[in-house]
Amino acid sequence: MAELVVYSDVLCPWATVVVLELRAARTRAGADDELAIVHRALPLELLLERPVARRVVDAEIPVCAALTPDFGWSLWQGRPEEYPVTGLPAAEAVRAAGDRSTRGAEQLDLELRRAFFVRSRCISLRHEVLAAAAACPDVDVAHVADALDTGRYRASVMADFAAARAGAAPCSGTVVHPDGTAICSPGIRTAWIGGPMPHGIPVLVEHDPTAYDELVSAALAVRYPAVAGAGSA
Repeated sequence: MAELVVYSDVLCPWATVVVLELRAARTRAGADDELAIVHRALPLELLLERPVARRVVDAEIPVCAALTPDFGWSLWQGRPEEYPVTGLPAAEAVRAAGDRSTRGAEQLDLELRRAFFVRSRCISLRHEVLAAAAACPDVDVAHVADALDTGRYRASVMADFAAARAGAAPCSGTVVHPDGTAICSPGIRTAWIGGPMPHGIPVLVEHDPTAYDELVSAALAVRYPAVAGAGSA
C-alpha cells in the first residue's frame, strides 16, 4: 500500500484541515484502499511549552470551517474548565492504534478531531479517548486502553516530536512528500492581521486544494509506477 506521512496535533485546526483535504483528495483519486495516511505526532504543547491556547483555536475555527464545512465544526460548547489542556493521551492512542492497524489509526485520529472540534469533548481524558476509539471499527480498544494505562507509546510520541524538531516537520499539519520534502499546510497560506494576540484575526491568503491531489498522485506513482505511467508514450 502507498503511504503519505502527516505530522500534526489533534488539537490544531489547521492540521485538521490538512487531514480532511488529504482524505478528500484520496477519495477523488479512487485510492481509499490503496493509500494510507500515516499519522505522526507533533504536539504543540511540547513545542510551545504551554497548552494549546483556546483563544487561538477559537479564532482559527471559522476560517477552517469555511474551507471544510462538511466536517461540522463548532466553537467550544463545553464548560471552560473542561477544555483540553493536553493532547498527549490522544496522540499516544493514535500511535497505539497504528501499531495494530494503519486504517484504525486513521479512523481514531479523525474521530478524536471530531470529538473535540464538533462535539466539544475533553479529549485529554482517558474515557473520552476510549469513547472515540470505541466508535472506530478497526481500532482494538483494549489495546488502546492498555497503551494509555501503561504509557507504552509515550516514547513513540516523543520520538515523533524529536524527528519533527530535527527537520522532518516544520509545523503541525506537515505532509511528507514521497521524495522526503516536508510541506507545511499544503496549498494553504495564512496571515494574522490587526496586531499580535490577543489582538487581530487570522485570514486566509491562499487555498489550492489541488496540492493534495498532487501529493496523492505522487504517492501512488511511487507505489504503483506501472499504473501511474499507463497510457504514456
